[in-house]
Amino acid sequence: MSAHPASPAGGAGGRNSDGTGKATGEVTVVLTKAGRTKIRYPARRLADDGSRVTVLAPWAAPGVRDFGFVTFAPGDVFTEHYWRDRWYAVKEVRTGEGLLKGWYCDITRPCTVTGDEVRVEDLDLDLWVSADASEVLRLDEDEFTESGLAGRDPAAAAAAVGALDALERLARAGRLPELLGGVGA
Repeated sequence: MSAHPASPAGGAGGRNSDGTGKATGEVTVVLTKAGRTKIRYPARRLADDGSRVTVLAPWAAPGVRDFGFVTFAPGDVFTEHYWRDRWYAVKEVRTGEGLLKGWYCDITRPCTVTGDEVRVEDLDLDLWVSADASEVLRLDEDEFTESGLAGRDPAAAAAAVGALDALERLARAGRLPELLGGVGA
């Protein structure tokens, strides 16, 4: 079900892993799924410590998208955290006024960053955590099973399930914000 923002936002902080030393500016996030580009959108790099890259991308899809447990709407702002050494991405979602809606977590292969492009492969599993952490929802487990990843790449499937379990434990313990280390919108 992955929901994704689009649209650029300005520039600040961090370093680029490609050795150019480029600290800020526009990047393109490219999300792939099953070997195809699912979506690509511009974002502003906020930080890059060599392990985690954080970008900012306001929701710019037309209209409102209601998932039942959260609604994404024009003006919402996503602060997205991608890791080169972890099997997930965590997206902090806020209204345009700054009110925290929660965290949408995508289970992914570790990201790659090349120049001004952040590439990530979506592995179908997702986790939603409401702002007050009263709702922690595992999503799309049926899609993950149907993807056949467990048969094609058992190690990746195990890493994906392990990542989902780890994020859920952090969320239920109220420790998801600690994972993000204060880099946010």
